[in-house]
Amino acid sequence: MKRREWLAAAATLSSVAALGGLTGCAAPTLRGTGDLGVVIGRANGTLYLVDTSSRSLIGEVPGLGDLSHASVVFSRDGRFAYVFARDGGLTMVDLLTQRITRRVMQAGNSIGGAISDDGTLVAAQNYTPGGVKVFDARTLEIVADIPALYDPLGTPGKLSRVVGLVDLPGRRFAYSLFDADAIWVTDCSDPKKPLTQKFNGIGRQPYDALVTPDGRHYIAGLFGEDGLAMLDLWADNPGVRRILGGYGKGQEPLPVYKMPHLRGWAVAGRRAYLPAIGRHEVLVVDTDNWQEVGRIPVAGQPVFVMARPDGRQVWVNFAVPDYHRVQVIDTQRQQIVQTIEPGKAVLHMEFTPRGDAVWISSRDDDRVSVFDTAGFRRLAQLEVPAPSGIFFTSRAARMGF
Repeated sequence: MKRREWLAAAATLSSVAALGGLTGCAAPTLRGTGDLGVVIGRANGTLYLVDTSSRSLIGEVPGLGDLSHASVVFSRDGRFAYVFARDGGLTMVDLLTQRITRRVMQAGNSIGGAISDDGTLVAAQNYTPGGVKVFDARTLEIVADIPALYDPLGTPGKLSRVVGLVDLPGRRFAYSLFDADAIWVTDCSDPKKPLTQKFNGIGRQPYDALVTPDGRHYIAGLFGEDGLAMLDLWADNPGVRRILGGYGKGQEPLPVYKMPHLRGWAVAGRRAYLPAIGRHEVLVVDTDNWQEVGRIPVAGQPVFVMARPDGRQVWVNFAVPDYHRVQVIDTQRQQIVQTIEPGKAVLHMEFTPRGDAVWISSRDDDRVSVFDTAGFRRLAQLEVPAPSGIFFTSRAARMGF
């Protein structure tokens, strides 16, 4: 009995030490990870840690490199954040101890990544050199290198920039090759022998992509032409189908000031809401047949079109010169019901797990604002130098995030 009590006490002390140790006789600060999130400080290479329930800053982790186009995924337990930096750095950050655990420079130019469904593999999508690298999630040791080789006009050996990397069930990843007009799906069940299916000629210049919440459809937006390319991952013989082709046909396109992002797309019931390239519109699509069923005029060129978790609202931010605004679409009424101005250069939005609030970054005003999604009141304001991406640990339980 004494031995059992001694082992229990030793385990408790070990846990406390892992969370920062004891200070005098003060009780240790214990916390779960479900309340946590991070904000990217793009100007100073710093990750700002936040508590979403108390709406407060709780720490910061500097030294993460060029975060001008950084993105984040989380370990399955929500304790570790994997930060993909523009300079090719991949950093593993412990949100509880608020320290860098591991860091590798894995490429020359990287714009994002994903984590496998079982949480064991982290994959980075790279511009330079073009391709995907896969790492052990615990050690950040590389386990697979998949160069995005293609043969343009009979010139073999070219490397394409990779975009739209998402996780799929079964330790698989889907991604798009911007320069090769292709979608690849790589099975990393055995990361030492990755198997890749290649779908070529899917449309000109896929610039970003998403996977539907059920994991069935991978959809890539096309920058070189109107429309999207959709791959049915459940089909016995999968192929790419074009959807929403020519949605801007017959209309003069506007200059594109910032590429829209599909990763934060909106699904409400059987409708999807997508940003239209070069137009001041949000497209409404029936997800049963993938046909356009409507368009909603908005204040500017949409960048993120994001649904509140319950699907009742869709929030939209914009490229310049309208990047100080955010508009809210009521999905029942199919119209704008609110316009707010959180600050200059709104770059990102993130809903709390059940959608009671939304966090919005305003880069040029050095602040993050928290708004109530029911009454649109500003609930809190956090001072963060040049904030951009906002990511909450609830993403750990979602496919494609």
